[in-house]
Amino acid sequence: MTVADFAFYCFAILMLVAGAFTVVSKNPVHSVLWLILTFLSAAGLFVLLGAEFVAMLLIIVYVGAVMVLFLFVVMMLDVDFAALKAGAAKYLPFGLLIGVVLILQLFLAFGEWHSAPGAEALRRTVTPDAVEIHNTQAIGMVMYDQYLMLFQLAGLVLLVSMIGAITLTLRHRSDVKRQNVLHQMYRKPEDSFEMKDVKPGQGL
Repeated sequence: MTVADFAFYCFAILMLVAGAFTVVSKNPVHSVLWLILTFLSAAGLFVLLGAEFVAMLLIIVYVGAVMVLFLFVVMMLDVDFAALKAGAAKYLPFGLLIGVVLILQLFLAFGEWHSAPGAEALRRTVTPDAVEIHNTQAIGMVMYDQYLMLFQLAGLVLLVSMIGAITLTLRHRSDVKRQNVLHQMYRKPEDSFEMKDVKPGQGL
C-alpha cells in the first residue's frame, strides 16, 4: 500500500465517520463541527485526485464562510431544540422510509453502472496535459476566456439577488433614531445653537 492509498483510506473513513456524527449528534454545535471535519476530509480527497482548486474552494467557501456562519447562527440563536426534536420524532418513520428508498436506488444505480468503451478517451481529449499546464490554470483559462460572459452574468445575478434580499428585509422603524447625513451637512449655525444674553449676577 502506497502513501497515497493510505491517505485515501484515512480521508475516506474520516469523512464517513464525521458525516455520521453530523447526523446523529444531539448538540447542533457539535453537528456543525463534525460537518466542518467532513468538508476538510473531502478537500483532502480532492487534493489526492489532483483537483487542488476544488479543494481550496471547498475549504475557503464552505468551511471558511458557510460553516462558520452556521456555527455563529446556531450558537447565537436561542432555539428550543427539545421542541424541534419532539416535532421531528413524528416524521421519523416517514424519513426512514425515504432513506431506505434512496439507498436502494443508489445500489441499483451503482449495480448497473457500466462505463462506455470510449468514455476515458473522450474525457482525455478535453482535459489538458497535466505536464504542460496546471489544472488550476486550465480552469482559469476556461472560466475567464471561453465562458467569461456567462461568468460575469452569474456574478450579476448574485449581485441582484443580494440587493433584493437586503431590500426585502429592510424595515424602517419609527422608534429607531437614524442618521441623516444631508441634514447634518446643510445645517446652519443659527439652527444649531442660540445666543443668550446673560445679565451679570444672573444665572441661566
